[in-house]
Amino acid sequence: MADPSSYRPSPGQIPDSPGVYKFRDEHRRVIYVGKAKNLRQRVANYFQDLANLHPRTRSMVTTAASVEWTVVSTEVEALQLEYTWIKEFDPRFNVKYRDDKSYPYLAVTLNEEFPRVQVMRGAKKKGVRYFGPYGHAWAIRETVDLMLRVFPVRTCSAGVFKNAARTGRPCLLGYIDKCSAPCVGRVTPEEHRALAEDFCDFMAGRTGTYIRRLEKDMAQAAEEMEYERAARLRDDAGALKRAMEKSAVVLADATDADLIAVAEDELEAALQIFHVRGGRVRGQRGWVTDKVEAVDTAGLVEHALQQLYGEERGDAVPKEVLVPALPEDTEAVSQWLAERRGSQVSLRIPQRGDKKDLMATVQRNAQQALGLHKTKRASDLTTRSRALEEIAEALGLDTAPLRIECYDISHLQGDDVVASMVVFEDGLARKSEYRRFQIKGFEGQDDVRSMHEVIGRRFKRYLQEKERTGEWDQAPQEAAPSSIGPIAEVAGPAPTGPVAAPAFTPASPADEIEPREDDGRPKRFAYPPQLVVVDGGQPQVAAAQRALDELGIDDIAVCGLAKRLEEVWLPDDDDPVVLPRSSEGLYLLQRVRDEAHRFAITYQRAKRAKRIRTSPLDDVAGLGETRKQALIKHFGSVKKLRQATIEEICEVPGIGRRTAESVAAALASAAPAAPAVNTATGEIMEEDDGGTS
Repeated sequence: MADPSSYRPSPGQIPDSPGVYKFRDEHRRVIYVGKAKNLRQRVANYFQDLANLHPRTRSMVTTAASVEWTVVSTEVEALQLEYTWIKEFDPRFNVKYRDDKSYPYLAVTLNEEFPRVQVMRGAKKKGVRYFGPYGHAWAIRETVDLMLRVFPVRTCSAGVFKNAARTGRPCLLGYIDKCSAPCVGRVTPEEHRALAEDFCDFMAGRTGTYIRRLEKDMAQAAEEMEYERAARLRDDAGALKRAMEKSAVVLADATDADLIAVAEDELEAALQIFHVRGGRVRGQRGWVTDKVEAVDTAGLVEHALQQLYGEERGDAVPKEVLVPALPEDTEAVSQWLAERRGSQVSLRIPQRGDKKDLMATVQRNAQQALGLHKTKRASDLTTRSRALEEIAEALGLDTAPLRIECYDISHLQGDDVVASMVVFEDGLARKSEYRRFQIKGFEGQDDVRSMHEVIGRRFKRYLQEKERTGEWDQAPQEAAPSSIGPIAEVAGPAPTGPVAAPAFTPASPADEIEPREDDGRPKRFAYPPQLVVVDGGQPQVAAAQRALDELGIDDIAVCGLAKRLEEVWLPDDDDPVVLPRSSEGLYLLQRVRDEAHRFAITYQRAKRAKRIRTSPLDDVAGLGETRKQALIKHFGSVKKLRQATIEEICEVPGIGRRTAESVAAALASAAPAAPAVNTATGEIMEEDDGGTS
């Protein structure tokens, strides 16, 4: 536990301007991000007598090893920068809401030539219009099925659409008039887009216009004695009314608003959001969070607003946001919301009428969600704690392994040899820490040698980070073997955020913040595990332990989990540790091992697929994807391109003589692939595509 006085900045160093501050731990990992109107006053509050601090704040400042800050111009900028850094660094002592489920949305892909209506989950995409979220996917499909009578927008996948266009026959929905069949040219792209935009308008709450139009057309058709058309219009109007009835009117003034309610106790908080559009509840979602920082209801609301609207623009931010408590700096938060919407946003607490009654309903939902979450969490937390304790006892560890890393090797008959590293913290997968490797030290199939290389490379990087940050003041006891090469193809999250080069102010003279290549982010391999698990038996475990010994690392435990009998192997032990089949510790080790295997084989398959799709044209310097496609389209295949002269290649638009000579040379030096054989008939098939040669 660190003494906060060891890194306390002198008051004169800290400016009294608005800004954002970060606390880092001994590994340079950001553990807390906060904002302040006055940095000097706010940061000084963390360095008072520990007995006067909230227990969570006390835990944070004693875990931290340094503090730094960035000055900004306004409180709104501080709010935006705080959100950006919380998203970028994922600090352990900041409140972060997590969805209690993956909510489905009704999405309209307006970024396509022929927009498609579909159910979508996950991150939102640019150019797609979203409605919801909904509690269940079937609720979306019922609504869409009713509305396709009036707005026959495409709902098929890209494959079905292309197949229908190729054959000239629409799918079943086209035959029953629930799709306008743009795939076969029944409507123009402009007409289909108009249908999609009308669909979006109706879903956004502008419903009265369409129903009145249908009823007017129905009356006119009846007067003209077109009774079949009148009946069809009557059914269309009925379908739209039934779709509207699925979301009853809750606000008589037909307003657009989001209502946020919070239910909390000393340790956790649950948040419920009702999205009301046109006076009707169009979506609902729930979030839960651990109260890892000293925060009141107003603070929880502010964090929720940041997460809810941090990535939104335009109409996705409603005109009204109703909350149970106003944030500390209401004016700055309101201004931030208005900037994201592009017009004024009302942030307030409902006092009377329908909005107050609806807020009470949202509050009841939040209370129920918190109760349900605590029931599930109690069982899950107890199970994970027991699993970690069983692992520590079985392996003879001093403490429970709160961070576990597992490694697996994957290949196909010695080709495309790769490895994976997955991370579990406190018994839960931490996917942002997953990494993957290419085996570069040798060719062929040797799982033991591959494991030695990967473990050596990973922990060589760890030692480099310790040395760079001053935690490791001496060289490793022994040099790593030559097979431990540079890290290759390490997958990890890319830096994000609008601040490209923040001007850090040093926290103290002894803790100067030097320019960092990684934009203030710690390196990817900076944090050591308490336990390394390898997928394999005694040979793989011995190889991993040997790699650690060669680097002089003696404070990390190693074990292996063999698939055959699910035995746990330890270094230098001739007999395995056999955990009971009902052991929670064994279940956790199996989950970690299986996740490492999944991650490794996914990467290996992706590499193999990429290799199969390679072409001799990939090696031509300066030849991009567009010109490669132009060459293949012009000649029809790589085989025909190989037979072409330089003059013929120069005829392709965008290809000059120098490029044509490079293409001809690359194709001449590449040996043509063996001919494809139809395994059913034995017939040798001609090459007719440009993917390989």
